[in-house]
Amino acid sequence: MSGTTPADVVCLGESMVTFLPSRPGRLADVPSFDRGIGGAESNVACALAAAGHRTAWVSRVGADGFGDHLVEAVAAYGVDTSSVRRDPSRPTGIYFRTATDRATDVHEVAYYRAGSAASAMSPATLPCDALPSGRILHLSGITAALSADCLALLHELTAPRAGRPLISFDVNHRPGLWRGESPAVLLELARRADVVFVGEDEAEEAWGVVGAAAIREALPEPGVVVVKRGADGVTVFSHEPGPRASNAAGADEVTHVPALRVDVVAPVGAGDAFAAGFLSATLRGLPVRTRARHGHLLAAAVLTVPGDLTAPPAREHADRLAALDDDAWGRLRLGPGWTGDDTEVRTP
Repeated sequence: MSGTTPADVVCLGESMVTFLPSRPGRLADVPSFDRGIGGAESNVACALAAAGHRTAWVSRVGADGFGDHLVEAVAAYGVDTSSVRRDPSRPTGIYFRTATDRATDVHEVAYYRAGSAASAMSPATLPCDALPSGRILHLSGITAALSADCLALLHELTAPRAGRPLISFDVNHRPGLWRGESPAVLLELARRADVVFVGEDEAEEAWGVVGAAAIREALPEPGVVVVKRGADGVTVFSHEPGPRASNAAGADEVTHVPALRVDVVAPVGAGDAFAAGFLSATLRGLPVRTRARHGHLLAAAVLTVPGDLTAPPAREHADRLAALDDDAWGRLRLGPGWTGDDTEVRTP
């Protein structure tokens, strides 16, 4: 993507080098780790680029080998990394995690990101007018938790202004990252966005809001609110066309899309992949139900591989699956290798 060609999606946020366990178990017991990359926003950028969209990733990394690896790995997916800045005095963040599901009590993550280069992102280091232009700007609540400067940057990026792109915001509440500032600020940021992704569990934990309908009541402004309900799928509240529409009572279209049955290899990265699939279908102008199905399909692609990223199914293959009738969609079961498999439907 050239520097003068607008991106379809610009993703801003911290990415880190991640060390993946060579076997299940406690961090204390795992003998070795494989190096990868991890970052909610760069995951979305990579998935969208792999799906054929023009994407850019904006961030800061250290002037170190881990920073080199991050930039090279993200760029290898076809993402424009020309707006990633190098910080000579702060390191690139790294983290280690166990192989278990993030939602379980035995899951462990050890972050080494305090004082990282990305935590120095601010309106001064990344002014709005210096960001690449794009149809969509994708952000997440993780950035807001990194530092007061990062929070100030998100406030500036989500503020109403002439020419503002469509703001996509994944709440991504990470309790372990919050120190001092209440995660209630995530509610304020979400209300300033146009498309919001939020899990029922994180809305309850962060805001004390229970249930999809109550979440929508807490977020009346965004044109689209995607409530992720785990194994129950997603409920999408939308009042379109156009962003920032006024939400009158009863004006929403409410769309429920069941989750797919997936033979899970590793339960990481699915949320980012879902956002990428939903945004990809949004860029294509597809109906809300189809957007959610594409989100489920990209999530299934990631769930059936060990890491946070993988090649998505070919667009034609995904389009065929997304167009299945409700009965066939409900019978669909996807396992490792399904993205290259055109047999489409497996039944248990």
